[in-house]
Amino acid sequence: MADAVPEIFRPILWSYDFDRIDPVKHRKTLIIQAINYGTLDHWRWLRQSYGRDSVRQVLATVSATEIRPRARRLASLMFDVDHLNYAPRGTH
Repeated sequence: MADAVPEIFRPILWSYDFDRIDPVKHRKTLIIQAINYGTLDHWRWLRQSYGRDSVRQVLATVSATEIRPRARRLASLMFDVDHLNYAPRGTH
């Protein structure tokens, strides 16, 4: 695991204090932001730093609505995610 988040993440973490982002503590945030707004370089870093299984576990626990529609299919292929969680209708 990297000690710090690479500079390439700064633009996709615009709403966070980049200097305080910890790759272990903020794993979910980094994964979701990279999947939604990152490039292939960001995705490669996720896979190299966290591993395919760890990224898959995070994606399996978040609501599908947290992932941009255009990124869902590619994320499911690259990280071998069988399905994303959709909230059933009438849960509110």
